[in-house]
Amino acid sequence: MNIGSRIAFLRGQRHLTQEELASALGISRAALSHYEKNRREPDTETLSKVADLFHVSLDYLVGRTNETSVTLDSDVRQFTDELELSDTELLERFSLTIDGRKLTADEARRFIAFVRAERNMNP
Repeated sequence: MNIGSRIAFLRGQRHLTQEELASALGISRAALSHYEKNRREPDTETLSKVADLFHVSLDYLVGRTNETSVTLDSDVRQFTDELELSDTELLERFSLTIDGRKLTADEARRFIAFVRAERNMNP
């Protein structure tokens, strides 16, 4: 199943119309229709809203697993909730990768700077 099929399946399980789900997600019915028919893919914010609304994991929505939910143990949940990418020790201790290639320390710092600049432009 792909993203659109999973969204349509979850919507059907809850007996929601496209209009009702679109309204709950803050998107147009047309956009939802495009997602469900796999003409477009939802952005990460919309995917997160879908996951929260239906109480499923993002991995389930994008087809990485058929398990609808993944429960993190409390230590892992605390780690992810408090993860700070500007922490030098973290950058040295863990391998951050993009497209299967490890980020250099310089690339990681530029990535963090980019995100900060983006946030400043769109507060």
